Amino acid sequence: MKTRLAVVSAVMVLSVALAPRAYAQGTPSGEVQLGRSYIEPAYDDMTGDMIFLLTPLGAPFPSKANQHAISPLYLIVYPTSAGGFVGTMNCQHLGGDNCPDHGPEIAGAAATIMPSVYGAGVWGHDHLVDAPGGSEFNVAWQVHLMLFTNSAAANNHITTEEEMDDAIKNGDLVDAVPDVTVFNCSVVPARVFNRGTPLPPVN
Repeated sequence: MKTRLAVVSAVMVLSVALAPRAYAQGTPSGEVQLGRSYIEPAYDDMTGDMIFLLTPLGAPFPSKANQHAISPLYLIVYPTSAGGFVGTMNCQHLGGDNCPDHGPEIAGAAATIMPSVYGAGVWGHDHLVDAPGGSEFNVAWQVHLMLFTNSAAANNHITTEEEMDDAIKNGDLVDAVPDVTVFNCSVVPARVFNRGTPLPPVN
């Protein structure tokens, strides 16, 4: 129960925002702050293109939502052993967590739920969502914590729903904490992410 509550606390800060590929040089990683909003990278789960997530600080979360108007947001977590294979994550954990408002809780939950894979450390996690225009894009989003069942499978970087579904069918990936919370999303242009100030990493 404590683990589940920690994950709920971690993911309740997220809301979704689309941005085209125009972002600052290098693979974007970590949260930035602009005014009273946090923004972080993600992947369009249909194309594998980089998009972004935006959270207005203090925004209310809906207590109820029409189940037909809820879309999934997948947090795929990678162990330290996968670092040399998967590269830069949307949120890096090892060496200082650059998504400080939810990354440490996500890493802690992964190590507790699947110690055989994450007990030696967590490299980072990615966010997969259906972008605006996709068949599953709606105004409400529900978070799912996706964990690998073995270290070898985690060496494959998953950036699309098709790749994720294949890993699930093969028994390599599981939805460890489904249906954690529901929240509303908003859309911002790419320049919003580029204008933000990176949040200081935490250990």
